[in-house]
Amino acid sequence: MQLNVGILGATGYAGAELTRILLGHPQTAEIHLSSVSFEGESIEAVYPNFLGNTEKIIGGLKKAEDVIESADVVFASLPHGVGEDFAKTCVEKSKAFIDLSADFRFGADEPTFAAWYGKGYRHPELRRRSAYGLPELNREAARRLAASGAVIIGNPGCYPTAATLGAMPALARDLAGNGAIIVDAASGVTGGGRASARAYHYPECADNVSPYKVGCHRHTPEISRNFAAISGEIRPVIFTPHLAPVNRGILATIYIPLADAYAPSPALPPKETAPRPPSKEISANAEEIHAIYTEFYKGEPFVRILPFGAAASTNQVRQSNYCDISIHLDQSGSTLIIASAIDNMVKGAAGQAVQNMNIIFGFEENAGLTAIPALF
Repeated sequence: MQLNVGILGATGYAGAELTRILLGHPQTAEIHLSSVSFEGESIEAVYPNFLGNTEKIIGGLKKAEDVIESADVVFASLPHGVGEDFAKTCVEKSKAFIDLSADFRFGADEPTFAAWYGKGYRHPELRRRSAYGLPELNREAARRLAASGAVIIGNPGCYPTAATLGAMPALARDLAGNGAIIVDAASGVTGGGRASARAYHYPECADNVSPYKVGCHRHTPEISRNFAAISGEIRPVIFTPHLAPVNRGILATIYIPLADAYAPSPALPPKETAPRPPSKEISANAEEIHAIYTEFYKGEPFVRILPFGAAASTNQVRQSNYCDISIHLDQSGSTLIIASAIDNMVKGAAGQAVQNMNIIFGFEENAGLTAIPALF
């Protein structure tokens, strides 16, 4: 099967990354692009890296309506709250719609979306045709929905992708004890988008790491919903994002209190308050948890559990759809520490959207996504 593909918002960072990936996808025949800001121009005039590689792109940057008419599947890389009308049109025309905004991430839970994004749903009935698009969590639901007609995929946020994949085996295999789960994550500046605020300008962010939206980032409810879907219970989540002086990548460090079965007892010898180096028991527990993670993700094409003792980092996943995960315990052995690294523009956005396209159309899941990470 060959698809005609449309991209709405093709000149944003995620839209340009979608264009790059889909140009090399074996199942794409034609690519149609739209942009409000650059309508009538060519994509290579905006992004010169596409020079000489536009044979699949039909015409210049068009109106969204023209792109939808020409496409079998439409990707929307648009601001939150903008894409619902386009999604409705696609469903009416029996075309798949893969949305990179938050509009379809919360399903029927409009109150949560409205509380965090400041607007309600324009077409709430569309959620009957939508599925949350984290494949490792929800691919079968997406497949079933696609088999019954036109489907809408709500592509996950970048931070929730890294956090959920990092925590999923611990929550699914009852490794987590009581207490809050802490997600401490740093993102590259492309996460702010092409038309970004002053904080993302070079003089502001170079040689600087800073937290932002502390205690109020709108990816928090998405992370919390995913954790609840996996574990079957609502858990307190503390999420703090940081802006790092790199172009792309997310590193999420996740702290999960361990269940009693995996924590040494007692964590510290009686009357001793200073922490000791990890004991042999703690190291053995860490290796056991590493084995659980390895088995859990066996067969997943884009999740790599690093060898025991290694640490995940963003440069090892750059320009790829991989999520790298490393497993650690704190010195007392009572807290599981997971490092989860993704490229925020690929597995955190465009690559995951293409992965979802592959799933709903029955392609090989890694089609168009086999690039080896660019280490430097």
